[in-house]
Amino acid sequence: MAMVMTMSLTMSADDDDRMITYQQLPQAAQTFLKQHFAKKVPLVVTADWDDYTIVYESGEKVEFDKKGNWKEIVCRTSKVPSDVVPQPIKTYIQKNYPGKSVVKLDRHRSVYEVKLNNGMEIEFNRSFQVIDMDYDD
Repeated sequence: MAMVMTMSLTMSADDDDRMITYQQLPQAAQTFLKQHFAKKVPLVVTADWDDYTIVYESGEKVEFDKKGNWKEIVCRTSKVPSDVVPQPIKTYIQKNYPGKSVVKLDRHRSVYEVKLNNGMEIEFNRSFQVIDMDYDD
């Protein structure tokens, strides 16, 4: 029942989304998922006019652009795989927030948005300089 409810919630979030199979994802997305989320069980895979999204039973969500490049990684019950987080961001977090984990990572044209497991949200420009910080309580 929970799986059906989750699928319904995911599908109703955007009427343009359509269910697809894992094999219909771009090859780059499949490779990324096999490398970083191989042990996770996919719950739903969707596509719309500009991106692909995969949601796992354990709560992780990964969004890709049309070419299969990751755009957003959200980990509700785990952390973003360490080797996906750019080294300058990892270094900054280790120095300023030791012991904290990245639970959300967004990559846009000009910025990276990071959320830590303590609720801290940090925005970095493409040169990995901090340009904004906020605390999500």
